[in-house]
Amino acid sequence: MPDGQDWDASWRGALDALELDVAWVEEALRAAHLPAADEVARLAAWVPPTGLGPLPADLVVRATALLDRQTQVARATIEAITRSRRHVAALDALRPHRGDVAVYVDTQA
Repeated sequence: MPDGQDWDASWRGALDALELDVAWVEEALRAAHLPAADEVARLAAWVPPTGLGPLPADLVVRATALLDRQTQVARATIEAITRSRRHVAALDALRPHRGDVAVYVDTQA
């Protein structure tokens, strides 16, 4: 665990990084754009920082606000996925069904 100011700075850095990630996802959801695969891979590969020790008392409000944002982003992501699945289902329902067409396999070819 870092000492004194290093401990506080380590936590501030960890919160900064998390806030940037949340802001990136918030913007992607707001713009309704599909992120690049490398960006998704970067976020998916996130590893929690180690050795930070307990959260400094002066950062509790900031960390709580960040947790609230993360929760809101998670809900918004679930809603976007649900909307997307509904759109796909609606499009699938509009496609002509060709289940009554006979299918032949040419075994002579």
